[in-house]
Amino acid sequence: MFDKEFVLEYFENLLKRVEKEKILKREIIIDVIPGKVTVITGPRRAGKTFLLLKFLKENKNSVYFDFEHSAFRYIDHKDVFEIISIFQTYFDVRVKNVLLDEIQRVNEWERLCRSLLDSGYRTIISGSSSKLLSRNVATQLRGRTVTNVLLPLSFREYIFFRNFQLKKDFSISEKVNLLKVLEEFIEWGGYPEIVIEWDKKEKILKEYFETILQKDFIDTFEISHNTIARIIFEFVFQNFSKEISTHKIANFVSSVVGRNVKNLVYEYVDKLPETFSVFFVERFEKSIYRRKTFGRKVYICDTGFSKLLKFEKDLGKKMENVVFLELVRRTNQDPLLEIYYFKDYQQREVDFVVKNGVRIKQLIQVTYASARDEVEKRELRSLVKASEVLKCKDLLVITWDYEGEEKFKGRKIKFTPLWKWLLRI
Repeated sequence: MFDKEFVLEYFENLLKRVEKEKILKREIIIDVIPGKVTVITGPRRAGKTFLLLKFLKENKNSVYFDFEHSAFRYIDHKDVFEIISIFQTYFDVRVKNVLLDEIQRVNEWERLCRSLLDSGYRTIISGSSSKLLSRNVATQLRGRTVTNVLLPLSFREYIFFRNFQLKKDFSISEKVNLLKVLEEFIEWGGYPEIVIEWDKKEKILKEYFETILQKDFIDTFEISHNTIARIIFEFVFQNFSKEISTHKIANFVSSVVGRNVKNLVYEYVDKLPETFSVFFVERFEKSIYRRKTFGRKVYICDTGFSKLLKFEKDLGKKMENVVFLELVRRTNQDPLLEIYYFKDYQQREVDFVVKNGVRIKQLIQVTYASARDEVEKRELRSLVKASEVLKCKDLLVITWDYEGEEKFKGRKIKFTPLWKWLLRI
């Protein structure tokens, strides 16, 4: 059930807000395909709501439901259709697009989306849960979704938000300024509100961290052992860009709480990726069994969170995390893209194995180097070894500010500065 007057008041306030508010453009494109649900998912506060509001502003024949708003707290599927009818009559508009924000809060949301599609509505949904990913949706929508992952700002978007002009050639002074902005981006991350409210960035990041922990992890999965959940959360965030096993996490947590809680830890860790705050990357192995046996590398949704837990200034780790997030963004344009890391029995490691379909597309090593002599031979040897094993000739080293190309042990290796790779120049 719903309160009609309350719902109409919600829509009136929303439309006034959309008209007045300046909504900055994001690079992700909402591609609406007839007969399919367009899904926008990603971590909390990354900008999903503003992306939908921008679509609403540009498409007047749309209705927007925010399922975190009290007006829609107790509605069922039938109510949604009734509210659409009321909206059309009251605002004299023929609705073609139905936008559903934080859809995971609706019971049997897949069935609702299917009903909207079958009724002829173009349906766009968003939420902060990996349950919305196409591989996780229920059978009612299997094959009927197109998924886009929205992360905090990319570096291209970040410099746009900072009014920094993007061009192909930079003067020496412009490049110095660009590298300062890049370091700032790596240190404080890309949450849009951070850029807009720069003086409050520490407070905002702290609030985000606590909200994700409480709402998206503890509350969503009805976790009763809050202390254990927090220890896991903080431990994983502290170990970003590292290989880590659930067994190691379980041992650590058990030692902290003073009792064996390994079963709980295994259960909780498996749920972490569903918050979209943490990503696990598997070691590349042709055997799925072997792949699942090894530890995974962990990355976080925004490097700004590293400031909260008082890490040392390790730009190399943060660069690697930034590269991972950019690779995830690129899966929106290339859905067949898969990301792994490489490690052999001699512990030779390559940061990223980029796979496209059945083909290994590229091998990427990330290093905080500003000159050729700062690039360790160990990293190049690992790259060459992986190239031989995986039959891949596209070898890339992403550096801080060194650019070049050379042959190493018979293999051509390209060196590209991080800023150029991120800006795609």
